[in-house]
Amino acid sequence: MRSARLFLTLSLVALLLSVAGSFRVRAGQVPGNDEYRVLTPLVSGNLTIFPVVARDQHSTSSFLTLDEGIRSGEVVVTESGNIQPLIRGHRPIRPRGDAQVNTLLLVNNSKRPLLLLAGEIVTGGKQDRVIAKDRIVPAESDPIDLGVFCVEPGRWVAHSDNFGAGALAQPKVRAQAMANKNQQEVWASVRDSQSKATETVEVQGAAAGVPAAPRALAELHSTTSYAQVMNNSEVKKQTDKIIEPIQRGYQSLIHELRTKNAVGVVAAVNGQILWADIFASPDLLERYWPKLVRSYAAEAMTAGNRGGKVTESEAQAFLNQKNIMHETAETEPGVFRHAEMTGTDVKVFELTSLLPKMNFAVHTAIMHDETVAWKIEPRPLVRR
Repeated sequence: MRSARLFLTLSLVALLLSVAGSFRVRAGQVPGNDEYRVLTPLVSGNLTIFPVVARDQHSTSSFLTLDEGIRSGEVVVTESGNIQPLIRGHRPIRPRGDAQVNTLLLVNNSKRPLLLLAGEIVTGGKQDRVIAKDRIVPAESDPIDLGVFCVEPGRWVAHSDNFGAGALAQPKVRAQAMANKNQQEVWASVRDSQSKATETVEVQGAAAGVPAAPRALAELHSTTSYAQVMNNSEVKKQTDKIIEPIQRGYQSLIHELRTKNAVGVVAAVNGQILWADIFASPDLLERYWPKLVRSYAAEAMTAGNRGGKVTESEAQAFLNQKNIMHETAETEPGVFRHAEMTGTDVKVFELTSLLPKMNFAVHTAIMHDETVAWKIEPRPLVRR
């Protein structure tokens, strides 16, 4: 009898220790990043991009991206006060209120779930905006309030009732929207990017003996639109110089990267690791790659070339951070869970699908905590 009681007691203790250990892993680690491995980087000037490969991958072909949805007309974005009543199953839906700076309405008419990434820019309406956080919009959805921040200070007049899908904002701007969640800070980062992009165009043109086109330079000095700055012909010349070597390297490795399950990247500028974007599959990485590499190139261009290198071991250590201390989460039952995790060195944003037969992390963004303050200094970011 005594032996039986002792056995039951020890079994209960073991079970409790197992549960407690499981809880510590979930509360104290970036989920799943021990499954990732960085490869030899692609380098162009002051920009270094490490491909990240995963042990496993998931099927993501059913997801629709914002670019694909708007291009096909299946996804509609509009000001909250301008949208006409929509019919879904013969039920009229009337969005509330007038046009607002931090609100847009989005409808997914596709039969596929829509994936939205924080930092994606939507252009049009009364001003351009940037999406504030990752989310999934179900197939054939009712209109949703899309949380956004303005990236075009100074305009509140509609140039067009239609919205288009723009670029992915550079990490500096993404960080203010995702982590600080402050409109004034977003505007400050937009103005700073515009100022540095203009300065780069002027300095590089003078150094090459080929001054910037007067019309393009005048646009840089006059516009308040972040999207227009990044689409400026002279700015694109500068970012293209950074992108082309990276793109050549990526294309030469594309077969190998697919074979090795490349699902993401770690990006560093001037020897500082700034950001990582990790997806659930090589398919999603390939679809977002053009936006990602231009986003990182814009950061490299506006940061100036201050030198510095990052090793593979440092990039791997950035992915393997296990010091998460606080987590907040938002859940839309049956659709997605969005978690924000904070540690001493990093902020992690993880979007998990809760759709039927699609329960997995779709996208994870990792930023170094100083990215929020955004002090571009030539010193290492990984603490040992």
